Amino acid sequence: MEFSKIEFFERKQRIIHPKTILLGPPKAGKSYLIFDYLTNFESQDYLYIDFNDYRNNIKEINISLEDFIKENKIKVLILENFLFNFELPTCDSIIITTQHNKNIFGFKTLTIMPLDFEEFLLHDHKHQNTTNAFNYFLKFGNLPEIINIEEHKKIKRLQEIIGLYSKDSNQVEILKLLFSSIDEKKSLYQLYSIMKKSTKISKDKFYETCKIFMNNKIIYFIEKFNQPKAVKKIYSYNHSFISAISHNKKFKNEFTNLIFLELKNKEEEIYYLDNIDFFLPKEKIVILALPFFNKLLINSIKKRILSSLNELKIKNVFIITVGNSETFKIDNIEINVLPFYEWAVLN
Repeated sequence: MEFSKIEFFERKQRIIHPKTILLGPPKAGKSYLIFDYLTNFESQDYLYIDFNDYRNNIKEINISLEDFIKENKIKVLILENFLFNFELPTCDSIIITTQHNKNIFGFKTLTIMPLDFEEFLLHDHKHQNTTNAFNYFLKFGNLPEIINIEEHKKIKRLQEIIGLYSKDSNQVEILKLLFSSIDEKKSLYQLYSIMKKSTKISKDKFYETCKIFMNNKIIYFIEKFNQPKAVKKIYSYNHSFISAISHNKKFKNEFTNLIFLELKNKEEEIYYLDNIDFFLPKEKIVILALPFFNKLLINSIKKRILSSLNELKIKNVFIITVGNSETFKIDNIEINVLPFYEWAVLN
């Protein structure tokens, strides 16, 4: 593989441990981190195997891999899309990409998500200012490859990527249902009830498929704080999929999903509350997604969040907007209104 012909983008995460398992949703940039890592070695020093490549025979690889590594003095073994269906050979450095969260002694696990907004700004060379870059990011999403695709082909590529995740038409329909439900409170049973009206599928199969998408970090279900049995809110690892599956615009849903992803890249614990989009319990922070803020909304915001502010002893409140800035107080708690592109970079 000619790495000199590949344009590398700087990411906040890099492979620094010689034995690393890369986890993360499809098309998040895991392979490019591997290509970047391999530029530190001569081509004869590494062996790259992609188990999604039809030309590769798993049984043959299993039989001959250990001997091949020894005979050719391989220093780095790359196993892309590995299913852990045979024992790992001995090698100085082994880098694995997988959808299976597996702990192996001596290996470091690195979760790779698509671009956050700060990384997108480093990659985007088309827009002259941050505001235009944000509009583009909101419209077309966070997948690294989408940046360099011609604009009229971007939606089509997003639709193709949805197809790549799916083994059959039922899985496509499940994904479309999940993506259309982002930033909404829906249980798996409610989703299944919607699904079975138009598609013949068993409840077990539907639940199993949703679990796969959750494990693969394509879909997230976040809990209500201190109420794990309450209905969860749904988010996707790429907010722009909602535009790829429907002509109906859900701007607030996409915008809130965008905020969720920025938080997901930085926070371990994210919950929602009644009338509050996100609550970060460790920092005692509340975040509201309000794309188009104006001062006339202050009283309604106060009614919406005051009880939670007192009950949870909130220290900071951020209202994230498309372009508005403002500061005001509710019961001596400072409320910071910030445009997404400022908040994302500051945090």
